[in-house]
Amino acid sequence: MSQAKQLFFIALLPPHEVQQVANAIKHEFAEVYHSRAALKSPPHVTLQPPFYWEREKLPDLEQLLRKFAQSQSPIPMILDGFAAFRPRVIYINVLKTSELLAVQQALTAELDSSLGIVHQSSKNRPFAPHLTVGFKDLTKQNFHLAWSEFQHRQLHFEFIVPQLTLLVHNNKRWEIIQEFSFLN
Repeated sequence: MSQAKQLFFIALLPPHEVQQVANAIKHEFAEVYHSRAALKSPPHVTLQPPFYWEREKLPDLEQLLRKFAQSQSPIPMILDGFAAFRPRVIYINVLKTSELLAVQQALTAELDSSLGIVHQSSKNRPFAPHLTVGFKDLTKQNFHLAWSEFQHRQLHFEFIVPQLTLLVHNNKRWEIIQEFSFLN
């Protein structure tokens, strides 16, 4: 792998007040269940999983994302309760609305056909939108403890996401590099 390549992903981020709630839950996972991995990125719903891209070709990626976003309407999103990918991931459940499914499918198809960006394992399984609060370093024992607490915890938000977000890994954590506004 060339030194010029960096790791990126593309996501939808909830509004600030929802991010605050999600971050508080992530901190609870860190303090109570010793799972800190989710703190390395802002609360988000991944549309295109992490991929390597040459830094010099970043303008090509940004141009594609800008054009794509301008062809899409803002995305309504509903967060409702918690769910899990057993036995290591607990997340805020994101309802599979037709708008969310359509934008994810259109984006991944456009990235594949225009720039050759494809996440092979994601291509072979259905899109499962989620907002992770505990994963990777969540032990099986702590997963069961946390799940007994979170499986019935109430949480509900409905909002509109006005932009697509490109994030880059800085060797420690994920940071927002640019946002692309959807068609108004």
